[in-house]
Amino acid sequence: MKIKTTLACSAALALVTAGSAVTAASAGTNGPSGGPGGSGSPGVPIVREGICTAPVTYKALAARLSRDIRAALAPAYDTYGLTVYDRPRDVTCALNEGAHFHSASVVKATILAALLLWHQETGRPLTSTENYLATIMITLSDNNAATALWDELGYGRLQHFLDVAGMTETRLGLYGYWGDTDITAHDELTLLRLLTKPNAVLSDYSRNYELGLMANVVSWERWGVSAGAPRGVTVHIKNGWLPESPGGWHINSIGAFTGHGRDYMMAVLTDNNPSEQYGIDTIQGAAEVVNRDLNAGLAPAGLPLPAVAVVPSKLPADSAGGPRTPAAPWRPQAPRTPGAPPMPEA
Repeated sequence: MKIKTTLACSAALALVTAGSAVTAASAGTNGPSGGPGGSGSPGVPIVREGICTAPVTYKALAARLSRDIRAALAPAYDTYGLTVYDRPRDVTCALNEGAHFHSASVVKATILAALLLWHQETGRPLTSTENYLATIMITLSDNNAATALWDELGYGRLQHFLDVAGMTETRLGLYGYWGDTDITAHDELTLLRLLTKPNAVLSDYSRNYELGLMANVVSWERWGVSAGAPRGVTVHIKNGWLPESPGGWHINSIGAFTGHGRDYMMAVLTDNNPSEQYGIDTIQGAAEVVNRDLNAGLAPAGLPLPAVAVVPSKLPADSAGGPRTPAAPWRPQAPRTPGAPPMPEA
């Protein structure tokens, strides 16, 4: 999983030179580089402060976010990319949003969205097996489940979702290696925006289904962009990690934050980390300042969400009546448990 730091604070607005600048916003284009779901504020001046843009009303917030994010990432010598979008205030931030990183397990969120779109278009509900595989793929980051659903969808349906979703920068992994999918912070934010607002791509049922699973990821895999999230805010998260030689650790984290009037999201991708913890620290350092700045006035973060109930060890029969055995994963991985040593992931 190659993760390169792409802090996407959105550049779909008129290009402006570094520092403070103002331009007239056009309707519906305030989000990252044309990603779907942007609110836009017709006729409202948009201010650029460093890596962030915002309506002039939130100029101070944009400046604070830009300053704090840069300061948090300054000590890091890994490669990183990040995007942030706060929908109610139309504040966006972006760094290297178009740089590509190997996805590792972050792509599982895209696999599920493609599965849900396919079933929308065919008018068929998920089978019991698909529901089971989707659940453990997201909540436990199960690689076997991801491989099974990737193979079931095939490149055609996966690419169809990317096309319809506007994720034009994402390149699917070749030869079934889903963890080698190249992603950008821009496209990951595009996916998060689709999941968190009604749109013509994913139905409300599909969006709520995926967000529900992302909100119930097991507690020991809720590190990353969740760092510093306030008590009471629901965190919908998907992480990915992988050691690789040469190249160091690849660590990624994407997430959406809802509840208590909050509606924002971020994606942080990193690469060339000397250790798993180093990459996690890079992501969490940036996430903590974003969560702090966007949640001023709310209580500090509380305890992580409890782990979901233990899933059955045996797959149910699929709709055809026979047992289904997922194909071998790209890279073997056992579920991570609290206190266990780091495990490689796809």
